[in-house]
Parts: sequence; structure tokens; C-alpha cells
Amino acid sequence: MKNNKINIHFLGAAGTVTGSKYLVDTGNKKILIDCGLFQGLKELRLKNWEYPPVEVSEIDMVLLTHGHLDHTGYLPRLVKQGFKGPIYGTNPTMDIAKIILNDSGKIQEQEAERANKEGYSKHSPAEPLYDLKDVEKTIPYFKGIPQAQWIPLFDGISARFQYNGHILGATYIELDVHGKRFVFSGDIGRTNDLLLYPPLKPKKADVLFIESTYGGRFHPDEVDAIPQIEKLVKDTFDRGGSLFVPSFSVERAQLMMLIFWKLLKENKIPKVQMIMDSPMGASVLELFHRTRDWHRLEDNECDEMCSHFTVVKSYRETMELRNDDKPKIVIAGSGMLTGGRMLNYLETQAQNPNNTLLFVGYQAEGTRGRKLLEGEKELKVYGKWVPFKMQVAEVEGLSAHADHAELMDWMSKIKNKPERIFIVHGEKEGAEALQKGIKETYGWDAQIPQLYTIEELD
Repeated sequence: MKNNKINIHFLGAAGTVTGSKYLVDTGNKKILIDCGLFQGLKELRLKNWEYPPVEVSEIDMVLLTHGHLDHTGYLPRLVKQGFKGPIYGTNPTMDIAKIILNDSGKIQEQEAERANKEGYSKHSPAEPLYDLKDVEKTIPYFKGIPQAQWIPLFDGISARFQYNGHILGATYIELDVHGKRFVFSGDIGRTNDLLLYPPLKPKKADVLFIESTYGGRFHPDEVDAIPQIEKLVKDTFDRGGSLFVPSFSVERAQLMMLIFWKLLKENKIPKVQMIMDSPMGASVLELFHRTRDWHRLEDNECDEMCSHFTVVKSYRETMELRNDDKPKIVIAGSGMLTGGRMLNYLETQAQNPNNTLLFVGYQAEGTRGRKLLEGEKELKVYGKWVPFKMQVAEVEGLSAHADHAELMDWMSKIKNKPERIFIVHGEKEGAEALQKGIKETYGWDAQIPQLYTIEELD
């Protein structure tokens, strides 16, 4: 190592929730942990179009904590910018990343095409951030690896990927650099999850990077959320409306299917058409069958649950269903209404006050979801403003992210006092609440880095 110094470049999810990217520069090797897209606020989304403030062609490899878009969605851009190294993650993570990137590339192609056709883009012509060909060029760099095993990367540098709940394949990453242990939390899952097992906990961390999405906030139990959902379904159908659930296609969509199926099985909600409209979600359902070690569902439960849903795969089906006013339950992407099939439904259904829009996950600052939760009465869909008159509901407790208490507990097995703690992947309030909690509980000092800062470590 040159001068025995390690530089950490905070290229994303620093001072904000999205765009996770942390570059570890050991002096002779450069390792990128996660490679996510910025989402939400326009000022953040615009950063996806900028060249990152590092020499991309010099990055030796990428390690992925999990497959979500805000942790993997920048990979095709990185390859376009000259990256040619391996991209490591667990086998389910690599499968999910393929599904998500193909979906993302397709959506961006479609939105650019629609913007050009309808003339609502400021750019002429509008272009996608990347397309399916760019995704195709990225996939060959993917290398699936087993969890819980130390993998030698370079001389004196190794990594281990440890089960972390959250979604299929998700891990926290332990990176040993010449005897110094770096721990990247990724997104930490729930202790009591209906679908997934509890996260493992690190036992050593010299340098800790910990997410703070729900810092300072506490989830009700998942089981407490189910009666609320039951009541929302009944109330909506009593009005003659439909229930629309924007959902992340990985884990959350399958969790909502499980909840609705169980309510139906117990005769707690009326028998109506239930729709899961997400090609990506459908692909993830297939993945659940192949990854028995990663989740709690038995094969027969998965089959029975799916048999009660219309799983939509074609865009044509979506366009037909969105004009159907019969009461139904629709689960569709995306979870924060940043894109996806749900926007097609809202374009035609947002003006019906009998309908309910149910949020079951985190809504980042600047997203359509956050704006509607805060009382916005208009919705911008494909360049047009649509009056929004639906009922809006939010059910907490179903988040795939650990809450404040679970974040604090996740650190409880660390035996040494970390030299440095960086609080990442959170908005200001959540990060500061976690910083305070760490000091009060463990007596450790933690800092909140800002975007594009560089920290030098011995």
C-alpha cells in the first residue's frame, strides 16, 4: 500500500438514502462497494448523468450487498464509462440484479420513446440513461459467490458476504484489507420478517459503514399491520373502489401477495380479482422457488399463493386492466412511484375517490409517493398533470429495513471499539438520530459523511 493510507470516496448514499457507492482505495487497488442509481429529488437524479469524480477505468472490482436498484442500477453506466472488472455478489443477488437491470433498461427505453413521441422532454431527442444493450454488456462481468465464506480478492485483501435479511440474497460485506476489517452494512433486514430469516450480526469492525434509513423511527410489528390492511380492503370494496399497492418488485410484492392470500384463505376479505402486475416481480417469484435456503416459504405455499393471483406479464394486459373499474387489488411497481406499471393505473384511476392508494414502504424525499403522502392533489404522469382524488393510506411495519432499535441491536455483537463509524444511506434526521443512539448506547463516536467527500484512514 502506498504510504499505508486508505482513502474512502463517498460517491452515493451519503447525506441521502439513494445511490449507494463507496470506493475503497487501498493505494494499489480500488474496490467499489455497491453501484446504485440516485432516485427521488431531481437534483439527485441528475447526478446519474454526471461522470463520477473518480477514474472509472481504474476501479478493479465491484462488490454488491444486494440487488436493489439503488445499490446496482448504475452498473451499466459504469461499464459504459470504462469499467472492466468483476462484479461480485451472492447468487440470488446476481439473479435479482439481472432482473432489475433489464427492467430498468426497458423502462428507460420506453420512457425516452414516449417522451419523444409526446414531446414532454426538455431534451431533443430524449435518451435513456442506458438501454437493454448496455445491460447486456454488463451481465458478463457478474460473478456469483457463496455466502459466509472468505473469498480472496487480492494479496492481503479478502471479503465475506453474510446473510442480512432485507431481500433475497442480501448481505452485509466484511472486507479485510491487510488485517483491517471494514464492514458495510448494506440494507439491514427485520428481526421478525414474515418471509425472511433474521440478519446475522458482525463480531468485529475496525471501520463500520451503517445504513440509517429508519434511524430514530420504530416500526410496529408486521402482525399489527395485517388487521389494518384487512380493514382498508373492506372499506375500499364497500365504496365500490379498488385497492392499488405500489410495491418494490423484490420481496415487498411477494410479501403483499402472501398477506392478501392469507387474508383471503381465512375469509377475512372478499374474493375479488387480485393482480400482481410486474414482470420483474413475476421473475422474482420464480427465484423464490430456487432459493429455499434464503427464505421461510415452502414450495407448496408459494404455488398456492400464486394460483390466487393474475400475474400480468404483457404491457397490453396492463393497458386493458387499467381501464377496468371493477373492484380489485393491484400490486405493481414501483414502490415509490418513481416509474413502473403503477403509473399506468394511476393515469386512469387517480381521479376516482372510491379507490385507495396504499403505501407499504419507505417513500424517499422528492418521490411521487412522498408528495402524495404529504397531501399533493395532482400527479405528474408521463409529462401530464392528473388530478389526484384517491384515498391515501400508509401501513407501517412492513418495511424490509430495520428500524432504529433493530439497527442498534445489529451492532450489539461487535466486540471491539470501531476506529471509525460512518453513518450512510439516510436522510439528515435519521442519520443524526442514529448517531445520537450509537453514542448513548455504545459510547462510540460516529460521523455523517456528505456526498463526494473523501476520508483518509491509516
